[in-house]
Amino acid sequence: MPFILLGLIASGSHYGYDIKRLHDIRFPQARPAAFGQVYATLDRLERDGLVAVAGIERADGPDRTRYLLTAEGGTHLADWLATAEPPAPFVNNTLFTKVVLALLTGGSAAAYLTIQRAAHLDRMRQLTRLKTDATATMSDVVSADFAIAHLDADLRWMELTAQRLDMLREEILSS
Repeated sequence: MPFILLGLIASGSHYGYDIKRLHDIRFPQARPAAFGQVYATLDRLERDGLVAVAGIERADGPDRTRYLLTAEGGTHLADWLATAEPPAPFVNNTLFTKVVLALLTGGSAAAYLTIQRAAHLDRMRQLTRLKTDATATMSDVVSADFAIAHLDADLRWMELTAQRLDMLREEILSS
């Protein structure tokens, strides 16, 4: 969340409410940002010198604080944007965990994979409809493409795992 907020503030100073709204617009497939999380993160970014208060407006309602990116915040953001994300070093995935635990407990890993496959396909259909909706923005389309690619990878993994369940069961139960 900190880098997202820095990036959103980089386009100009914004109120916390506006930053939350921009987050939800710019990252349509992400979980909506909670106001409390946005304000807590802004407090930490200010404490660390990465954003500064540009002004406080006192209107009829609560005070509205406007934040801007500091030079240090801009450098911090630029460094992060220029750094590749390392591929995950470990497989710690709920799908894999459920398959292994189903095998360990005598449950049906095949049934779980079938149910999960249906859920993934349903989500892919939803995302595909979103992409073809006349009101879809390019952010919607690109975000949906990202999600579909990950769902597709999960589906390929489920298919391979279903083919290997007997060998996996044997390995798990013999160790």
